[in-house]
Amino acid sequence: MPPHGSVSPRESAEQPSLNREASGELTVAANAALILADGSVFWGRGFGQTGYASGEVCFNTGMTGYQETLTDPSYAEQIICFTMPHIGIVGTNSEDCEAKRPFARGLILRNPIGSNSNWRSQQSLGDWCAAAGLVGISGIDSRALTTHIRQNSDLNGVIAFNPNGLVDLAAAMGELAQFGGIEGLDLAAKVTTAETYGWEQSRWNITRGYGTIKSPKFHVVVVDYGVKHNILRCLASSGCRLTVVPAKTTAEAILALAPDGVFLSNGPGDPAATAVYATPILQTLMARNIPIFGICLGHQLLGLAVGGQTRKMPQGHRGANHPVKELASGKVEITSQNHGFEVIAQSLPDEAMVTHLSLFDGTVEGFRLRDRPVFAVQYHPEASPGPHDSSPLFDRFVAMMGGK
Repeated sequence: MPPHGSVSPRESAEQPSLNREASGELTVAANAALILADGSVFWGRGFGQTGYASGEVCFNTGMTGYQETLTDPSYAEQIICFTMPHIGIVGTNSEDCEAKRPFARGLILRNPIGSNSNWRSQQSLGDWCAAAGLVGISGIDSRALTTHIRQNSDLNGVIAFNPNGLVDLAAAMGELAQFGGIEGLDLAAKVTTAETYGWEQSRWNITRGYGTIKSPKFHVVVVDYGVKHNILRCLASSGCRLTVVPAKTTAEAILALAPDGVFLSNGPGDPAATAVYATPILQTLMARNIPIFGICLGHQLLGLAVGGQTRKMPQGHRGANHPVKELASGKVEITSQNHGFEVIAQSLPDEAMVTHLSLFDGTVEGFRLRDRPVFAVQYHPEASPGPHDSSPLFDRFVAMMGGK
């Protein structure tokens, strides 16, 4: 049965109307639909670019940071349902992007995008989506959709938006049939930088904007599997000069840059697919006892490189309110997360000590090696968007490079 608030394709020969509450509000004809792989259809009003957008439909529980979320490369090939109903109220600006362009395929909202009000706003979210090529749909019962995803796991879906007429469900389902899902895909190779580059920009400040690192103490090579800009800023603000390299850069080329440490970034896709080329690179680097810090996909790839295994989660962790416990201290951090795969705790060898666990579902959120200066976390300590509880991890990496 389709979820509450939806209709099956065979029931939708005519376009439905929205806003049918008993408030006396006028009905508005739908001009967009979200069609899921299980045949469920949610009707709504489109915005942004017209046409179709196919991807894995997932939900994000964050209350702020929609622009940062949409430009996070880890969301490549995904359609994001925001559980927060009021999305778009602060507009968009040129400073809050986490990459040069959005990587999400589309977005799903409960309420239509209203007028935005913020002193930093430069453009409405709707106009920004149109310019960036994002297909969006509003008027969706996001609670029903989120419940449906939680009960049935992340589902492939397609947004169809036709502002001038009926939505062609058959054509939309044809578009969806061409999307094979994320499992088994090496998406890091698609989102990584094409060329090596340096980075010196530091964290944002309300009075001066972004700064520039002065007198860096260490040189860090960042392996870009889909790195977010604020990760680079946090490393720079911790006293690091950065060289960002493509995902397939060889261990020999990385070592030739004479790094004091190597950082493995976040990124999208199936870690097992990326590990085909990443594992021998990481094993060579670990054998040289160079300090290594990995987050998100970098965490998963390190887990695979030491002999562990990964698997797709029924529902990924996506939001800014995820509690994580550090086992050694008992400290609980509220973290920002975005991942759909996990490292299997039981698969890790004895040399890998689990250091952090999710208090939501007990999954591995961090580990370190007992005999080498290597550690990793599944969550996002750069907190863009999200809380800053985990930002000291960058200082831990710097201390490791200093021999402490």
